[in-house]
Amino acid sequence: MLIEFSVENFLSFREPARLSLVKGHGNELDSTNTIDHSVPSTPSLLRSAAIFGPNAAGKSNLIKAMRFTRSLVLKSTTELQSGDLLAVTPFLLDEDSASNPSVFEIDFTNDNVRYQYGFAVTRERITEEWLFAFPKGRPQRWIDRKYDAINKEYVWGKMDKLVGKKQLWQDTTRQNALFLSTAIQLNNQQLQPVFSWFSETFHVLGVGRLISDYSKEMCEKEEMKAKIMKFLRTADVGIDDIDLEKKEFDIGLLPNAMPQQLKIPFEEDFKGEKLVNVKTTHVDNKNNKVVFDLDDESDGTQRIFALSGPLLDTLKRNHVLVVDELHEHLHPLIMKFLISLFHSNNTGYAQLIFTTHDTSALDSNTLRRDQVWFCEKSSSQATELFPLTDFRPRKKVENMEKRYLSGRYGALPYVGSIDAT
Repeated sequence: MLIEFSVENFLSFREPARLSLVKGHGNELDSTNTIDHSVPSTPSLLRSAAIFGPNAAGKSNLIKAMRFTRSLVLKSTTELQSGDLLAVTPFLLDEDSASNPSVFEIDFTNDNVRYQYGFAVTRERITEEWLFAFPKGRPQRWIDRKYDAINKEYVWGKMDKLVGKKQLWQDTTRQNALFLSTAIQLNNQQLQPVFSWFSETFHVLGVGRLISDYSKEMCEKEEMKAKIMKFLRTADVGIDDIDLEKKEFDIGLLPNAMPQQLKIPFEEDFKGEKLVNVKTTHVDNKNNKVVFDLDDESDGTQRIFALSGPLLDTLKRNHVLVVDELHEHLHPLIMKFLISLFHSNNTGYAQLIFTTHDTSALDSNTLRRDQVWFCEKSSSQATELFPLTDFRPRKKVENMEKRYLSGRYGALPYVGSIDAT
C-alpha cells in the first residue's frame, strides 16, 4: 500500500510537494473508501486519491515524478552504464534550483512491513539515498548514503540492521546507480521486498497503445478475458465479444508512403514476431455478429478497453495503480464507475491515484474530503500541491464541485479575453 509520495525540485515542482493517502479526520464513506489493515506503525489509509487542477498546473509532472522514481529503482543498474547521464530535470526557472539535486521519497508497505525510501539525484550522480524499515514497528536505518562534494567521495552511515556483504555492495554501486538496485543485482535478499514492491506492486501507466497492450495480454487468458468482457458489458460499450487475431509481422503491413530506409529497422526488430490485433464483435438488428477492429471503435471504447486490464489486475493483486487523466475520452458516469471499483468492489488493499479535469467526481458520495488534492502554479511558475482539507469543507454539506468551480479552492485556469478582430 502507498502511504505518501513526495518530490522536490523536479520539472515544475520547486518546493517539496507531498501526496498523502493517510486517512484524515471524519468517518464519511469509511466502509468503502478507507483501508482496514494491521501493518505496524502505519496510519489508516485511503483507497484512492484524486488530483484536480488546470492545464499546465503540474498534475502530469507529479505522475512523471512517480514514474521516474520507479524507473530508476528498476533500471539504474541494468540499463545505465558508467558515465551515463540520468534523465532528471530540476526546476529550471530558478538559478539555484537548476543546480541542485531533485529529491524523491516514497512511503509504502509490503509483506506487512512499512518502508520509507528516498534519494536525491542530479544528472551526473545519486547524491543521497536512504531507507528506513519498520519490521517491528520501530524504524531501522537500512541504507544511508551521502555524497561528499568537497572530498568527492561517498560517505556511508551506520547500516547495522542490513546484513550481508555491505562492503561489496557499496564498492560496486556506481555514482549513477542506486545502492538498492545494485544490492538486488548482487542477490541481496533482505532488500527484495522493497525492490519487488516497485517492480510488481507499484504501477504508473504509460499512454496509448502501451496500456492497450496490457489488456491484450490479459485477454490471452480465458479467465481474465471473461472478467474484461464482464467489465466492458457493465460499462455499456455494446461489445458482445473479443477475439485476438495473431499474424506474423510482414513489412508489407507498414504504410506504402513510409520510406524504405525507415522500414528496414522495423523488419529487423520484429521479424518472426506475432502481432496481436483485437477484434470486437457486435450484434446487429437481426442478431447477426459483426466484427470490427478495435481501432474502428470510438475513442471512449478504446480507452475503456485499455484501462480494463490494468484496473482489474490491480484489484485482483492488491496493487497500486497511478493513472494520468483518468477521464480522457470517458463519460463522467463511466469515470465514476471506474473509481467505484476501488471503493465498493475492493475488499483488499488495492489503491488508485489519478489526475483529472472532470469535476463531477468532486462528489461527497464518491470521494471523501481527504481524497481530494489540487495542483496550481504560483507566481514563480512553480507547482503547488495541496489537499482539499486545507479549506476545512463541511462534511456532506459543502458542494465540493460548485465550490471548486466558483474559485473557493483555487487551482482553476485564469482565462483572459481574446480580441478576435
